[in-house]
Amino acid sequence: MFPRILIIAALCLVARPGVAAMPVLVIHGGAGVIRATLTPEKEKLVRVDMEAALTAGYSVLKSGGSSLDAVTKAILVLENSPRFNAGKGAVFTHDGHNELDSAIMDGATLRAGAVAGVRHVKNPVLLARAVMEKSPHVFLTGAGAEAFAKTVGIELVDPSYFRTDQRWQELQEALKAEAKNQHSALGRAIHYGTVGAVALDKQGHLAAATSTGGMTNKRWGRVGDSPIIGAGTYANAHCAVSATGWGEYYIRTVAAHDICARVEYAKKPIAQAAKEVVMDVIPKLGGDGGVIALDADGNFTTPFNTDGMYRGWVDREGKMHVAILGE
Repeated sequence: MFPRILIIAALCLVARPGVAAMPVLVIHGGAGVIRATLTPEKEKLVRVDMEAALTAGYSVLKSGGSSLDAVTKAILVLENSPRFNAGKGAVFTHDGHNELDSAIMDGATLRAGAVAGVRHVKNPVLLARAVMEKSPHVFLTGAGAEAFAKTVGIELVDPSYFRTDQRWQELQEALKAEAKNQHSALGRAIHYGTVGAVALDKQGHLAAATSTGGMTNKRWGRVGDSPIIGAGTYANAHCAVSATGWGEYYIRTVAAHDICARVEYAKKPIAQAAKEVVMDVIPKLGGDGGVIALDADGNFTTPFNTDGMYRGWVDREGKMHVAILGE
């Protein structure tokens, strides 16, 4: 009897739900053509914003808060900066508007919320989370999403809030190139962007969130991968992913879910799973970009196949890092 009790007790300890020894936070500020436009001044400002986002998110985790709160806090900082293609710094559509998309997912419960095509929501990540927590739905779009925002007290702003000279100039360049048949209306965007965060909290729970302004010069209400659960954003008990890049290809490959499926079902390390999708599956179709991916043990990876990807993390030792190019 005694040995049997010991065996049962030991099994209970081993089978105890995964509890992270230390929390981890990983963020990105978009992948794409970075090197040519990265002046020393811009690099400094970007690094300051990335560090501020990491500090905001990690402070939640360090104090025992949830991974959902951590990714939300981190995304808010990036949405409020004009230097990223999300929130304040969103790119312009062909018609000169800013249309914003966002998604968030709780890996512990598989709850998710997403919004797309909103033009007045200051922080789309807050609206995505409200969809998850305060509605029976997962995905709301356009005017309907903004009508819901009013009912739950999400801050709305005049569209002029999102206008920046840099993004407006990028649209003008894209329109000129299109007029010269260098790019079609559905062609490749000159600049990519998106912001995202994945986190593991002290309870061992994962979460992911992504926010974007989409593609410069996009038309017809185009929606990319960022707000689509499983494509640009996904989290479960094993894995959390936020993607950035040419969204059409992340949608076609269901990239974020594919990475997590390789971790869960094929038992592949997170780094291998993400690399296979980002460096093999997507490029074979003609797409590019990158992801941040984190597993339940706190292992993470940040693969990308573009010129660069703004990315940062606070690891299990609590050390903060920010990287931009291939360093």
